Amino acid sequence: MNKFFDIYMDLRKKIEHAEFETGSLLPSEKTLSDHYKVSRETIRKALALLLEGGYIQKKQGKGSIVLDIRRFNFPVSGLTSFKELQDSQQIPNETIVIKNKLETIPEFLAEDLKVDPGREVISLIRLRKIAGEVVIMDKDYLFHDIIEQIPSEVAENSIYAYLENELGLNIAYAKKEFVVEAATREDHKLMDLKDDTHVVVVKSEVYLEDTRLFQYTESRHRLDRFRFVEFARRKHSL
Repeated sequence: MNKFFDIYMDLRKKIEHAEFETGSLLPSEKTLSDHYKVSRETIRKALALLLEGGYIQKKQGKGSIVLDIRRFNFPVSGLTSFKELQDSQQIPNETIVIKNKLETIPEFLAEDLKVDPGREVISLIRLRKIAGEVVIMDKDYLFHDIIEQIPSEVAENSIYAYLENELGLNIAYAKKEFVVEAATREDHKLMDLKDDTHVVVVKSEVYLEDTRLFQYTESRHRLDRFRFVEFARRKHSL
């Protein structure tokens, strides 16, 4: 592993554990190079990674300012459950299931997904409470002809773990759409939005390995607690 990456990981850990507080300055490049016994160029590479990750902001004449990292990272691509994100980022949270009901798919959704308007779905609404505030509302529709039921204790934990480990289903891929929408009356009623007028909405169609659509999810996020991240590499012409 490159030395600059080891330094980046060490500094990131210190920021995440508040050894460097929000708004404070990191030690100078010279101080860091002396501490880690590396060149200043190596330190600059480590700081560049912190900058790209949203951990610091460089300010002319001042140095590297530590940013507020209370926002949680949500990957743009990939299929990761909230439970898996919670475990990987050590997010203290509580999931509250307020709806778990078998019903006919909503007409608008049947039209959007081009499925039988009489098809039955398990309709779930789950509130994600972080640091005492509801900052996510997940609205899930799972096709009943594929999944017979979702016990509420499963919905409070990890649906994907249940589907894969208990039901033997192979979850393969998803189509995702990210939009900013005006907060609805339901959003204001069920979420702690403060003065926010909009929410970030992630709409996902999730498919099994055999290409069957089994789930539609609408995940509504409070604006100030999340950042949506992705690693992208430019492809060069041959």
